[in-house]
Amino acid sequence: MHEILTNKKAVIFDLDGTLVDSMWMWEAIDIEYLGRFGYSCPPGLQKAIEGMSFSETALYFKERFAIPDPVEEIKAEWTRMSIDKYRTQVPLKKGAGEFLSYLKSQGIPMGIATSNGRPIVDAVLTALEIGGYFSNITTGCEVAMGKPAPDIYLKVAKELGTAPEVCLVFEDVPAGIQAGKAAGMTVVAVDDLCSRKMQAEKERLADYFITDYLEILNH
Repeated sequence: MHEILTNKKAVIFDLDGTLVDSMWMWEAIDIEYLGRFGYSCPPGLQKAIEGMSFSETALYFKERFAIPDPVEEIKAEWTRMSIDKYRTQVPLKKGAGEFLSYLKSQGIPMGIATSNGRPIVDAVLTALEIGGYFSNITTGCEVAMGKPAPDIYLKVAKELGTAPEVCLVFEDVPAGIQAGKAAGMTVVAVDDLCSRKMQAEKERLADYFITDYLEILNH
């Protein structure tokens, strides 16, 4: 087993782009949603909202694009648009299922720290039948500041009863990596097609980089 897990007492995962292959879907939803208001999806939008909580992202869209709907309605519409795709079109990342099973077999507690909204998280965990692996699930809307602030990772560690310095974090984008590092945790960057253009930055910020979870299991 890979040295990544040496002396680690808990593992915390981001969700989109890290555990599940879903970042493509959010870009598609942004394009469709903005199109309803006569906008094309501007370059750099995904980078601008990177790490924001679901609520922070909705407020950003409302202010940047002058969306007339209230923030709660924007969030509700995004939830409606995404849940069916999560249930039918979003798979686990390669090797993720096997890695979760391994961690469970070793008695290592696991948590999720996601910028997504809770109804969406529940939908994807149910569809992929992985909810039972996690002792804690925290969303960005439950903490004061979204990623790259460390708040969400510190909260999950506290809920798991584990000191930050013995937590291992898996993330797919720079803001999430920065959040884990700011929390004092060891961070593994996970390859994802939608953030591949940022790979050099990810490798620089993280302690480790993997293309998939089988690398850890087979090392």
